[in-house]
Amino acid sequence: MTAVPADPRQEGKAVVTAVPARRREGLYFAMRNGKLLAGLAVLLPLLVLAVAAPVIVGGDPNAYVAAPASPPSAEHWFGTTMFGQDIFAQFVYGLSLTFQVGVLGGGLAAIIGMAVGFTAGYRGGLVDEVLNMITNIVLVLPALAVLLIVNAYLGVRSVGVQALFIGLTSWPWAARAIRAQTFSLRSRDFVDLARLSGVRTWKIIAREIAPNMSSYLFMTFILLFGGSILIAASLDFIGLGPSEGVSLGLMLNNAARWSALHLGMWWWFIPPGAGITAIVGALYVMNVGLDEVFNPKLREL
Repeated sequence: MTAVPADPRQEGKAVVTAVPARRREGLYFAMRNGKLLAGLAVLLPLLVLAVAAPVIVGGDPNAYVAAPASPPSAEHWFGTTMFGQDIFAQFVYGLSLTFQVGVLGGGLAAIIGMAVGFTAGYRGGLVDEVLNMITNIVLVLPALAVLLIVNAYLGVRSVGVQALFIGLTSWPWAARAIRAQTFSLRSRDFVDLARLSGVRTWKIIAREIAPNMSSYLFMTFILLFGGSILIAASLDFIGLGPSEGVSLGLMLNNAARWSALHLGMWWWFIPPGAGITAIVGALYVMNVGLDEVFNPKLREL
């Protein structure tokens, strides 16, 4: 019996229809994943507050608007500081600054980590050894100590500068993880076919390897995002944050400096602490949920 050759057009249609099918499947499990939905339920309202900060609050968050050390009330939801500043206004602006540092610092670390990881994993050989050596050097550096020293002697500290230093010191673990994933993908048939077809290296990485790691790269960015927020909050808390503006870490620094805990002014330090905990906790819960969505073995039907 003679075998009927497959129609290339039908095979192309099957490939095209398979992509939307996988997307629908991922969306189906994402909408039914409790961890992912819980993380979004916490993160999205805080993000809306951060984006709408100038509209909701308006004016200067450090302005003296009421009696000092006033507890929460209908007029001032989170009370006031020892100097009569509205804590809710500072909290909303602090959320905005926190998300900015997370996006900038985590995004920069993700870009560097992907560039180093993809290049080292795909090229191998001497290139891999050099990049791996650089990664190991940055990995063993006491990143927080370096950030402390640089920030302490820096004349003008801004959100961009803080995010820059966080991004330059947070990428090594991401680079090593992406390098390992690239090693396992570079020997696949579709990569070999693209290489034999004369496709350039960066196009192979961008079109063949990176799309097959998109879910992993997204989860890596979430972890870097949360890590950047924690590092920035640590620097702000010890007084090495941005010279201008309000951040959640700086609110904690001011509360500790003026003995809010000893004076019983719980409304001064609980909102910023709860805000940092909620953002970072929601990001990590979302990361676990996304892992269950993208990994068929972890899915709950």
